[in-house]
Amino acid sequence: MSGTMLLTGGCGFIGSNFVRFVLANRPGWSIINLDSLSYSGNLENLTDIEGHPRYRFVKGDICDADTVAPLMEEADAVVHMAAESHVDRSILDSRPFIVSNVLGTQTLLDAARRAKGGAGVGRFLLVSTDEVYGSLPLERPDLRFTEESPLRPNSPYAASKTSADLLARAYHHTFSMDIVVTRCSNNFGPYQFPEKVIPLFVTNLMDGAQVPLYGDGKNVRDWVHVDDHCEAVLTVLEKGRAGEVYNIGGNNERSNLELTRTILEIMGKGPEMIRPVADRLGHDRRYAIDGGKIERELGWRPTRSRWPGALAATVDWYVTNRSWWERVRSGAYREYYARQYGALS
Repeated sequence: MSGTMLLTGGCGFIGSNFVRFVLANRPGWSIINLDSLSYSGNLENLTDIEGHPRYRFVKGDICDADTVAPLMEEADAVVHMAAESHVDRSILDSRPFIVSNVLGTQTLLDAARRAKGGAGVGRFLLVSTDEVYGSLPLERPDLRFTEESPLRPNSPYAASKTSADLLARAYHHTFSMDIVVTRCSNNFGPYQFPEKVIPLFVTNLMDGAQVPLYGDGKNVRDWVHVDDHCEAVLTVLEKGRAGEVYNIGGNNERSNLELTRTILEIMGKGPEMIRPVADRLGHDRRYAIDGGKIERELGWRPTRSRWPGALAATVDWYVTNRSWWERVRSGAYREYYARQYGALS
């Protein structure tokens, strides 16, 4: 495949890494990046590719049909990454998650279906999450989520992503649209918003602050490096079967306590830097991805997520790029957009 790709959420953590990955590895693809620049969208994440002949940024809301429709006319494929994604924020206020993740997805699907005189865009890929599957028991390490696992979301965020998944399935079935869905495990790597656990812990430790560890620390997550995730998404976009779901994991299950101790070791800190905090409401105990399908059908498997080297490289990125995360944490990064394009709404 090649042509023009409409990417939503390309100024976020995964999106900005995906833009770089595609431009570096697929000379046949051009990218239109549609991003509303909400609190976690940062235009500075992509300053190194400004002016690239195969890249264009458009500020806009995925819920705005008038903005989305003309962009769909230019697109040969859609990669929909834009989402509200922080579980803790969804517990405090779920409404933005419903608006962005559900209504935004519906707006994009309708525009993709109606584009080009009703012929539609060539392919629509929805980037989803393993959190739609719910939780696995710690005492059953043999169990993993497959694409056939029931969807049992346990947080408002996960419920909103599940709704988007089901909308994608329904549009494929009802309108015969060429739609694929990916469900990934926890990502790590550069340019991640510092409210997420790895950059939060690294930046706290750099400032001499303790790191907050939920509950007993035994909750388990599978970690995949963002570059592995980007490669897998591009593989599914180009080779996946219409109507299918593909799990993307790192074969890298770690408890939160193990993750915390490894970060402390990498940064030369002791256990006294751990601050136990009350557990998150409804905290899922374990996520684990079975990535057999994408390997069997499309020949993809993770190669960049190996522990602890990949984690150490990620920690080093935040240590080296202190000015980036300080600006993000203070909100000063939003001044960059104002200088380039005018005041943010």
